[in-house]
Amino acid sequence: MRRREVLLAPGQICSHYYFVERGALRIFNLNAKGEENTRYFAFAGSFGTALPSLIEQVPATEYVEAIEESDLLVIDRNDFYRLVETLPPFAFIYRRILELSFVQAQERIYGFQGLSALEKVQWVQRRLPGLLTRVSNKLAASYLGVTPATLSRLKVRL
Repeated sequence: MRRREVLLAPGQICSHYYFVERGALRIFNLNAKGEENTRYFAFAGSFGTALPSLIEQVPATEYVEAIEESDLLVIDRNDFYRLVETLPPFAFIYRRILELSFVQAQERIYGFQGLSALEKVQWVQRRLPGLLTRVSNKLAASYLGVTPATLSRLKVRL
C-alpha cells in the first residue's frame, strides 16, 4: 500500500481484515466540523479494520488509511469467518484480537476521562511508546483529542 492510500471510506461496507507486516494503518473519522478523530493505529505485527462495518456489514463510519508505505496481509471477510468456524486455533486468535481490542478501547476511554492534555500525552507515552515520534503531530493530536499546536507545546515539557 502506498502512503496515504485509503483502504475504506465512510459509506463503504468493509469486507477485509488487514494484518500489518510493515508500515502502519490509521482508523479515523471526521467530526461535524471536518476535524479528524483517530481511533486506532495498527503498526507492524497488528491487525486493523473497521470492525463494526466488517462484523455487521453496515456502511462504515470511518476511514482505514495507510499512513506509511505498508505491506499488508489482506483476508476477505468470508474467508476470515470460514477460518474462524473451521479452525479452532484461528478462532482462538480471533477471540484474542477482540478481547485485546476491547481492553485497549476501554483503557483509552476511561484512561482519558478527567485527564489534562499533558496527562493524556504521558498516558500515550506509557501505553504506546514511540507513537509520538513515529506519527506526525497532526495524527497524534487527533488521537489525543488536542490540537497539533497544543501537542507541540506539551512535547517540549516532557
